[in-house]
Amino acid sequence: MKQILAERRIHGDQSTANGKPTRSVTVNLAESPLAWLSARKLVSARQLAAGEMLRQDYERAALSQQVTMVWDAPPGGKHARGCHEHGAMTLAQIDAKARFDSAIAAAGVGLADILWRVVCAGEAIPTAEKALGWPSRSGRLVLLLALDRVAHYYRVN
Repeated sequence: MKQILAERRIHGDQSTANGKPTRSVTVNLAESPLAWLSARKLVSARQLAAGEMLRQDYERAALSQQVTMVWDAPPGGKHARGCHEHGAMTLAQIDAKARFDSAIAAAGVGLADILWRVVCAGEAIPTAEKALGWPSRSGRLVLLLALDRVAHYYRVN
């Protein structure tokens, strides 16, 4: 796993006279929220595998927003061999999207929100709880239930 380490001030900690925090923590900016939970033994190996399979299908289906321009060569002449229509999905993308949609449906309506936010969008659980208007510390429990259902869908043992 790639590591991008950064020093972060502990929330609520006082700073010294020179502006440096008295206490800080090193965090890996490349670590996903699900990997963070797994490293602290807050999710099982089965739940982690299910979450990674869901994220993989999400990425393979290219469902995230595109932020760059498509630089494919325009079709030349009347017969454009090898060039595909802009926005056309490959068969692998179509299969991945079908699996992703089925897995989200298997999680259920109330559980899919936190599942998508944490696993696919990479939001921290407190951020997702706040965005959904949920009480503090309720997101992890709901996420675990959703991951169990997705694990059942993907047939993870």
